[in-house]
Amino acid sequence: MTAGTDEVLSFDEAIEKYDPVLGFEVHVELNTRTKMFSSAPNAFGDVPNTNVTPVDLGLPGVLPVVNGVAVESAIKIGLALNCSIAEKCYFARKNYFYPDTPKNFQTSQFEDPIAYDGHIDIELADGTVFRVEIERAHMEEDAGKLTHMGGSTGRIQGAEFSLVDYNRAGVPLIEIVTKPIEGAGARAPELAKAYVAAIREIVKNLGVSDARMERGNVRCDANVSLRPYGQEKFGTRTETKNVNSLRAVEHAVRYEIQRHAAVLDTGTPILQETRHWHEDTRSTTSGRPKSDADDYRYFPEPDLVPVVTNEAWIEKLRAELPEPPAERRKRLQADWGYSDAEFRDVVNAGVMSSIEDTVAAGVSAAVARKWWMGEISRRAKLADVEPAELGVTPELIVELNALIESGKINDKLSRDVLDGVLAGEGTPAEVVEKRGLAVVSDDGPLLEAIDGALAAQPDVADKIRGGKVQAVGAIVGGVMKATRGQADAGRVRELILQRLGVEG
Repeated sequence: MTAGTDEVLSFDEAIEKYDPVLGFEVHVELNTRTKMFSSAPNAFGDVPNTNVTPVDLGLPGVLPVVNGVAVESAIKIGLALNCSIAEKCYFARKNYFYPDTPKNFQTSQFEDPIAYDGHIDIELADGTVFRVEIERAHMEEDAGKLTHMGGSTGRIQGAEFSLVDYNRAGVPLIEIVTKPIEGAGARAPELAKAYVAAIREIVKNLGVSDARMERGNVRCDANVSLRPYGQEKFGTRTETKNVNSLRAVEHAVRYEIQRHAAVLDTGTPILQETRHWHEDTRSTTSGRPKSDADDYRYFPEPDLVPVVTNEAWIEKLRAELPEPPAERRKRLQADWGYSDAEFRDVVNAGVMSSIEDTVAAGVSAAVARKWWMGEISRRAKLADVEPAELGVTPELIVELNALIESGKINDKLSRDVLDGVLAGEGTPAEVVEKRGLAVVSDDGPLLEAIDGALAAQPDVADKIRGGKVQAVGAIVGGVMKATRGQADAGRVRELILQRLGVEG
């Protein structure tokens, strides 16, 4: 089916008629040095099929060994999600065939997850807190990666052939599964985005994952079903697979609510299936009928012994947990001196960690906020990406701010410098030099521009001579325009008043 061809209701009409029920399965890639069951390196971006061992390829006679660091990371995630930690848990084989799974099964956990029965409190944009119950967090391994060649979309549909890279096969994963989420109503898409953002924040804060969604470190399978208001039985769900940005999670949930409502309005039942998300059309298309657990023929992994925990080990790991995100937010707001509204805007914009890193790199909280909530967020909105995805680093902001504070450039010129840096023209200082963006502070050129601005606005000059010193801004503006924004505004003001014989 072509993306975007399904009938949909308006979101408001869908919510008026039906009650959405959500569920999320978030897959978190751990940043361990080696893979889950082998000694192969766990590294992103290496030459395809170089980080593999016979274990990863499922060759005959091999035996897996559990990565102890991955187990500790799983326990830490469970503790951070307020879960109970199993005294003993087992691995199982989840059997299915796909080219990027060379063993024809995935080593996972089924009946005995390492962490279970937790919860996380999610704060929405207006400060409303919504509790999401966690059913389980279990350990498993990632699949390899397929690259579909010859098509126009990069997807398997229409491709001429596919290439497989097993570097990712066996990378440690933690899958975090929620219980059904009821009562979100019209805020369901917002809650979806906020929940995944919270999980990403937690695992990054723990240091167990790089949590870069654009690299697939955090991926979300979003489940949506609808039911008429007053009905207790859940509707049939669909699962939109591997959504890998916060904005996409929000849009996917919104779209599926609208699509489900349109289908139900015709009297047609919803097909339980997986769906593919298309960012370009902000719509989903059908994948395959959704398998239930029985279809995977789970059975205990015979080559791995149980993972056995004890209270001392768990308490040791609990003591190593960093400051919880909610407490971290309170501390950062106090440290930065932001008002409640300012800090809520920062959190909602997804730039809190970026500001924290930028302050740590050497600028004030006010400067960091100005950049991330101003120019960077503006550019991100235009590009329809998250601010952190633009490629602006804390170090870059520190360099730009140093140039501004030294008087080398001003705020307006700093945006042009940022353009040059992002275009690959060099460091901020190199861009200033190459583009000739340095502030003009030499009195000669400035006086020439001032005389021109005064001649062009004689009435304003008369007002200034008459004591209305605040009118000098109009002349300063004329000078800035004449110098393409490169004049030193402070020095221009001084020279204007001197020229007119007025004390400032």
